[in-house]
Amino acid sequence: MHVSDGSIPFFTSDQLSAYESALLHTYGQWVQPTRNGKRGAHPKPRQVAPSNLLYAQVVKQREKGRVVDVSYRVVFGSEEHIEQYLKQSPASQTINTSFVERDNLTLRQSNRRLARKTNGFSKELPWLEKQLWVSLAYYHLVLPHHSLRCALPEPVPTRGTGSKKRWQSVTPAMAARLTDHVWTTSELLSYRVPVAFLDNLEQIETLFPPLDDFDPGEPVDSLD
Repeated sequence: MHVSDGSIPFFTSDQLSAYESALLHTYGQWVQPTRNGKRGAHPKPRQVAPSNLLYAQVVKQREKGRVVDVSYRVVFGSEEHIEQYLKQSPASQTINTSFVERDNLTLRQSNRRLARKTNGFSKELPWLEKQLWVSLAYYHLVLPHHSLRCALPEPVPTRGTGSKKRWQSVTPAMAARLTDHVWTTSELLSYRVPVAFLDNLEQIETLFPPLDDFDPGEPVDSLD
């Protein structure tokens, strides 16, 4: 919750069991179950999902390596609340994993350290984190997106005898109105962080958990 605006988003995923545990760890509430009878030890506290946590899984049935049926399973929340949420969603009206898989693919394509079965993986977690931040900044500030481009009011002549420029390149940061131009790689790498941001760094340090909290024995190049 400390990394969001206070509201719990709607989650969808495949059937990896770790997702359910991660959501309970992040959003779950501790409750003390009542003891049945008067004998025996009191049951241990356990985490339960709050009523506004909505989570559904996509269930794929395969035969001979091919998907023959796709259904879904509600893990947290109710089907009525999920259907109501989907009707109001501007992005999708179905339970799917398309968006997270597209995001995972984009990260792997723009950062070789996340590619599968290569020798480009990071051997130490701090270097993986640094490379990830650089690739994310490049994706949002430097790399124009074809789907975001805007038509120019009037075509602009180009050098030589080439056709006139008809489109304005736009990056995600420009679309979000965080900047007014496409950055260069040199501009990105030489950017000086404002002093005001450094002065308030302690207020957002919870967004960046210490690397000591991670188990170095776990794989760090998997996003599934």
